[in-house]
Amino acid sequence: MPIRVHLDRVLLERRMSLTELADRVGVTIANLSILKTGKARAVRFSTLAALCRELDCQPGDLLLYEAGPDDAPPDEDEG
Repeated sequence: MPIRVHLDRVLLERRMSLTELADRVGVTIANLSILKTGKARAVRFSTLAALCRELDCQPGDLLLYEAGPDDAPPDEDEG
């Protein structure tokens, strides 16, 4: 997955625990853990907005796109 989640870094910078963030945002620790470890396949905009509100950050502080070999455009012959 070319999207990287930097929730752990932002939590460390804010000196906030995952448990505290879960309480503030209203999301389970398990779901935040899945997001934090990069295993999430999707995130709701409402959840992202709540995370940004509580962490006083922008979505780009939490998410990073890193292109890789799987992200190359398909060959024109493969259509």
